[in-house]
Amino acid sequence: MTPTGQVPMTTADHFLHRSEGNPRLRSSYMSVEILDRVPDWERFLQVFESASREVARLRQRVVSPTAPTTAPRWVIDADFDLRYHVRRVRLPGSGSHRELLDFAEQLSMTPLELTRPLWRVTLVEGLDGGAAAMLVQMSHAVSDGMGGIELFGALYDLTRDGRERPVVELPVPHDLEPRDLTIQGVKEAPGRALGFAKSVLGLGIKVASDPVGSVTGAAGYAASLRRVLGAVGEAAPSPLLAGRGLRRRAITLEIDLPTLKAAGKALGGSVNDAYLAAMTGGLRRYHEGLGVPVAHLPLAIPVSLRSEGDTAGGNQWTGLILPAPVGEADPAARIHAIRELVQTRRAEPALDVMGVVSTVTSVLPDLIVDPLLGVVPPADVQCSNVMSYPGPTFIAGAQIVAQYGLGPVPGVGMMAVMITRLGRAFIGVRYDTASFTDDELLERSLTEGFDEVFAAAGVTRPLAGSRPAAKKAAVRLAPAGRAPARKSAAATAAPSKAAPSKAATSSASTKRAATTKSGTNKTGTTKAAKTSAAKKSVRKAR
Repeated sequence: MTPTGQVPMTTADHFLHRSEGNPRLRSSYMSVEILDRVPDWERFLQVFESASREVARLRQRVVSPTAPTTAPRWVIDADFDLRYHVRRVRLPGSGSHRELLDFAEQLSMTPLELTRPLWRVTLVEGLDGGAAAMLVQMSHAVSDGMGGIELFGALYDLTRDGRERPVVELPVPHDLEPRDLTIQGVKEAPGRALGFAKSVLGLGIKVASDPVGSVTGAAGYAASLRRVLGAVGEAAPSPLLAGRGLRRRAITLEIDLPTLKAAGKALGGSVNDAYLAAMTGGLRRYHEGLGVPVAHLPLAIPVSLRSEGDTAGGNQWTGLILPAPVGEADPAARIHAIRELVQTRRAEPALDVMGVVSTVTSVLPDLIVDPLLGVVPPADVQCSNVMSYPGPTFIAGAQIVAQYGLGPVPGVGMMAVMITRLGRAFIGVRYDTASFTDDELLERSLTEGFDEVFAAAGVTRPLAGSRPAAKKAAVRLAPAGRAPARKSAAATAAPSKAAPSKAATSSASTKRAATTKSGTNKTGTTKAAKTSAAKKSVRKAR
């Protein structure tokens, strides 16, 4: 029995936690929330003080045994210091969006202190127009994206004036040292062995009572596991994106959500299908712009396994790796191809292969696990979609008017995260600059990828910079329509082809279907020189 005050870490959370020490595989992510004004600092601190008492995970640190005798534990930090976790800075420059993203990148590359609770918040003042930003950095071991949205729901108010927060008693701290946990694990070993024996006995009884069904089920799962693992090598990595380094850069796009939904529906898919079709279209344009077209590249898509009743926090997801059809020029055809791939993969019994891997690696020392992590070839790109709060939300008197997710880049060339909030789709793209070497071309290509989808669907968007006014406040603070477990990322309707016309793509209403807000990287390098350098890099990678 686990002692009071200790919460065993799941194998999935442990798998992500142990990568925090590796700068190439670090799993922490950041939420960049734009505020319409600077919140009152003391009130801002009080919000987090209250939330940290209400949500225990915000005060818990991880204690790992010195040897893998038992699972690491979440325990209340006896030395918890709110002012260490919540900070305030002012940008020294013009306060542009580009300056904010560069500062956010510096924070993202700064590792979290592993002996403290694994989160950090920075209030950024001095933004253009008197705005502010809240940068929330969190280890993926604390929660996945959907769980994080729910976990931090305690922060927000539904009105600018806020609400009276209940007085919650301080959580009782728990002292636990790694050596003590190791000894505790040794003492618990006989009980775990008895539990394992009971499980084996139960399995034996099941096989004896239904030998044919048991063998058939095991064989089916093994075949499914081979297909899931074999999918990793279905698409060869792009030679253009072969480089991997330690420098990251972020760009953002803001899309009108109703327009994106309409585009997906017109092309026979969903809003997520339209998002993936636009991203893959942008990747095609980037490759063609550098003279290295590819037909497919490995694309990773996280799939939520959350369902109603699950607690906030923790990790309940798995990943699909698809041979993304980036060479397909027709957005409707891309939607159809991606949907078919997703539907097939989601039906696999061995879909949750990450759970198996994390369970096996949890009993192995880091000396063995770290080299194994480098053996599995990562995807070139990962795209995620997270639903956030449907109505207006406020913190310490300031309204959140935009939210961008800057995800981890654990061995991949790019991580894109779309967060839907307030009738907008906020897309954060964080990439390895050794993989994507032409910043300006990448921004332009991704923007044109969304233009391409909108033009093919024959839809238009509101004028650039316009924001739909919220009709009413949300009656409850909850993510917009929690997705049920294993809900398909692709729609089931048959696609309808709609080829874009020159008039559609050049019209004023569709010229900038995606608003890029990252600024331009002006290096003075000519496009021809960049193209030549890229081709040399590709030949070297080959």
